Amino acid sequence: MSYWKNLHQQSIVNQLNNHFGIFPGSFYTKYPIHRKLISINKIYTGRDNKEYNLRHDWNSLLSDDDRMLFKQFSRQMFPPADVMVTYLDSYARHFNLTIRYNTEISDIHSLHGNASTKIGMKDQNGNNYLCRVTIVATGIWKPRIPDIPGHELMDGYEDLSMNASDYEGKSVMILGRGNSAFETATAIYDKTNFVHMVGRHRLRFAWETHYVGDLRAVNNELLDTYQLKSLDGLLEYDINDYKVVRQGGHLYLRENPPPGSQWEEYDNDPLLTPYDKIIRCLGFQFDSSIFRKVSDVASRPSQKYPFIDYDYRSPVVDGLYFTGTIAHSLDYRQSAGGFIHGFRYSARVLSKILNWRYHQERWPSEILPLSNLTTAIIRRVNEASGLYQMFAYLGDIILLSKDGLCEYIEEYPVKLIHKFSEVTGIDTRNKQVLVVLLQYGEGFHGPEEDVFRVDRAATDPEYADYSNFLHPVVHYFQEIPKEQNIRRKKWSHPLPPADKIHHVLEDFSANWDRPLTHIKPLDVFLRRTLKDLYNIKCASSTNMFSEYSISSKSLDSQHCIAT
Repeated sequence: MSYWKNLHQQSIVNQLNNHFGIFPGSFYTKYPIHRKLISINKIYTGRDNKEYNLRHDWNSLLSDDDRMLFKQFSRQMFPPADVMVTYLDSYARHFNLTIRYNTEISDIHSLHGNASTKIGMKDQNGNNYLCRVTIVATGIWKPRIPDIPGHELMDGYEDLSMNASDYEGKSVMILGRGNSAFETATAIYDKTNFVHMVGRHRLRFAWETHYVGDLRAVNNELLDTYQLKSLDGLLEYDINDYKVVRQGGHLYLRENPPPGSQWEEYDNDPLLTPYDKIIRCLGFQFDSSIFRKVSDVASRPSQKYPFIDYDYRSPVVDGLYFTGTIAHSLDYRQSAGGFIHGFRYSARVLSKILNWRYHQERWPSEILPLSNLTTAIIRRVNEASGLYQMFAYLGDIILLSKDGLCEYIEEYPVKLIHKFSEVTGIDTRNKQVLVVLLQYGEGFHGPEEDVFRVDRAATDPEYADYSNFLHPVVHYFQEIPKEQNIRRKKWSHPLPPADKIHHVLEDFSANWDRPLTHIKPLDVFLRRTLKDLYNIKCASSTNMFSEYSISSKSLDSQHCIAT
């Protein structure tokens, strides 16, 4: 879906056709092929707090109307895809969204005038449009097809038969080992002779990497039949080095050596196995063909995501923005921006960016007395769904003034922190800064991480900085980080090195509200770090907070009392 404001300031929403576009969410009329969503629809959490409940609702779009929560449309944990189609159509009708369907936009290009740049485009009927701002949210719907000899002999995920009898007694190879591949394997493996799955690297499980785009448990039934030796199996090959050939009525995946080299065949090579079907399940990619110059948005036509800056803007075409799944390059394999429960928040961030950039509407913020700071942080980390779903990417920014007041800004993209004033319109001069994020422990994610080990969790505030599971982290900066600070940032870190950091101890239920374990250490950290603002006197640790048994590792030997 693409939104823009034309030169007459009329709001238009345009559903790009590209094989879909009859109504909202047409993509879901076909995908996933086997019709089961893997996005969590948790109905019961034991709480009535709507914001908290969105932490466990991966399907709802944001609104103030409880009738537009996804749980009103399905009570299943993993609903059928058809429910998503109904939900999105109902959402569009309920809010009377201006949507033009069956419209295919193409030839998007920039036009440079004397005063500014405009963006031109046309539809399939030859109508031309001229825009100041274009937001592209077309998703990644184009199947990824490897450029290897014989690729036409494969069945594509997008064309798979739903008739189970088509696979009865068949020997099947599946190229790919992501969720679409395992979804397909789960749907057919009880009918086949066997299923062999091929991928470039070892499996990445979502429970190991904490990235929801990796293999989910709901799809991995075939791992049982592989490891319990019931004919199915997994292989590691880079398919770009191979070709598909047909011999004697069967299909084979064969090595495709460079001209002049020889291929040494071993009689125990698994690829000597003949297959009746080879199925391609390699995911999807961004369709760059809607642009006049592909180089404006991608380095190659097969690029999964378009070029994008951290403010969702094209670095090449002025006024061109991206949102939704195609903006996931900003947090790829780090957070949830490629999925509804993530990009619903990044889309909201983009609206705030545009409101300031084009309408001079400052980002919303709240002014608090310093005495309320601990309470505000504890409330946010225990309720906010945006911090929770877009962990390590969206953070709360707190600007601290010498007058004892705090300006609290919610859910800002922290990779843009060096451009905070430019993006928000909020003055940061002479302000100290706190950034509140939810983060996993640095070494607690990866395809080989044992996330079920016995010592996987820290339980003592003394060792809060060894917390592994998702937990709040407060970063303190004497001033807003500058661009040179960002250059010092490690790729895997959300922020440059802070002047001070406080980890709030991880919690089994992800509730960071225990008075002694969570609140008191945070309060003491804030009072000690911001002592020039709190107008403090210091007391010895031997006579202050001694009843809390907080160790010297978490706190200095001096605890601070506000007067």
